[in-house]
Amino acid sequence: MVEALKANPAFSGRKGPVVLVIMDGVGFGKYTEGDAVAAAHTEVLDELMASYPMTKLKAHGIAVGLPSDDDMGNSEVGHNAIGAGRVFAQGAKRVNGAIESGEMFTGETWKKLTENVKKSGGSLHFLGLLSDGNVHSHINHLKAMVARAKEDGVKRVRVHALLDGRDVGETSALDYFDPFADYLASLSDGGFDAKIASGGGRMKITMDRYNADWEMVHRGWQIHVLGEGRQFANAHEAIETLRKETGAIDQDLPPFVIAEGGKAVGTVEDGDSFILFNFRGDRALEITKAFEAGDDFSEFDRVRVPNVEYAGMMEYDGDLHVPKQYLVSPPSIDKTMAEYLAASGVKMFSISETQKFGHVTYFFNGNRSGKFSEELEEYVEIPSDRVPFEERPWMKAAEITDRVIEEIEKGSYRFIKLNYPNGDMVGHTGIYEAVLCSMEALDLSLGRLKKAVEKAGGVMVISADHGNSDDMFEHDKKSGAVKTKANGKPQAKTSHSLNPVPCIVYDPGYKGEYAKELRSGLGISSLAATCIELLGFQAPEDYDTSVFTW
Repeated sequence: MVEALKANPAFSGRKGPVVLVIMDGVGFGKYTEGDAVAAAHTEVLDELMASYPMTKLKAHGIAVGLPSDDDMGNSEVGHNAIGAGRVFAQGAKRVNGAIESGEMFTGETWKKLTENVKKSGGSLHFLGLLSDGNVHSHINHLKAMVARAKEDGVKRVRVHALLDGRDVGETSALDYFDPFADYLASLSDGGFDAKIASGGGRMKITMDRYNADWEMVHRGWQIHVLGEGRQFANAHEAIETLRKETGAIDQDLPPFVIAEGGKAVGTVEDGDSFILFNFRGDRALEITKAFEAGDDFSEFDRVRVPNVEYAGMMEYDGDLHVPKQYLVSPPSIDKTMAEYLAASGVKMFSISETQKFGHVTYFFNGNRSGKFSEELEEYVEIPSDRVPFEERPWMKAAEITDRVIEEIEKGSYRFIKLNYPNGDMVGHTGIYEAVLCSMEALDLSLGRLKKAVEKAGGVMVISADHGNSDDMFEHDKKSGAVKTKANGKPQAKTSHSLNPVPCIVYDPGYKGEYAKELRSGLGISSLAATCIELLGFQAPEDYDTSVFTW
């Protein structure tokens, strides 16, 4: 429990609400070519940046708790940092430490899972994203675990490898699959057998989130667990063949099963152990539920549920304690902004569409599922369209805006936070024209919010959790030139960027209470103190400083 916040002696707040707008995936591009944020027709955003206090915030690497500044930010760690007001060591960094120190392998969960298959003679399965994107997983974590499994006496390992193409190059899968297959072959000998058993694109199978499309998880269950699907001799053949047949980029590649003599090499059976090696939680919860839920599971017909020892890389939901077993403890995030505001009697409203609803609630609240106060908080989820984002690039910006304006006009809430997913979700498609449309739809919504905030006498803080749409083309790291395909067109980039993001303070009631020149060099964790101060409170002493000089 936290104590109520103290009053801000320099500022008592405005008549209207403080509205925090998170433009997911919108940053300042390093390159002119491929910066869809700058290229889009965004009169409102341009005017806000030109006419009102603005600074740039760091949203990647060390500034959000990742191992180094070579690591791109993501929505999970970004919302953690924004909501907590401080930076905590995040997934990849914690896993790195647990592997380097050996803590993971001396822990009870690892020992339990490896001893289980040694006793049963079964397989140790690994499922996760096979890349070095470092957003959901890292291939080096998997390699370390496979090597340690052999060292600990495990006889058979099966890897269910999901193609990325989202946090790394859109058609880079073979850069990971081929060397990894060679790595497994180098470890395999008369006493140890390690193989890739199944695979498919991350947006096609297994990695659904927020209950948006359980059929993705169903397809994953059929492929990974039951071994039912189109068969290939190896992953290289599967990827090459399915690419030629479908033209799909990696994240959308259809699923496949590796088979020998017509039989899947890696079905999951009673007595096996199973590790989901993704460390990020949002896209891990549903497949975990399929393994751990009992007879009341109703999302799809699992056909059979093997009796296995199941574990996740981390605890994906600290409130619900999912999964029951995990290898590395997640960051313990406490004293979040929402908890402080609830203790201070501030009524709060949180809204996004399905794709980012959990980010303005669960992740913003420090990986906590419930509300801090049923009386003071309201959460609203706008159902996302279940079609490819490039076909509806405006997403649900208008509907989110409708509801926020309604709440502003009612005057019931002092703090409103919302997430527009457009820049991120459409940015991940790699389709430049769709991203331009998504940004322009977002801009229309910002214009509507601006009028409502001004009318209510409120303040709007506009920022982002990381970059994406600001860097839509692959560039040569040395020359900065755009990489092109065989047809001469730019090579699309579908991953997040390392670029800074905006922090704009739209305060139409400004009377000189703070310096118009906002602090520079800060990270997005400063947004919590910024909003708290605008609400008329002093930020907690251990929070990262706000953008204001009072």
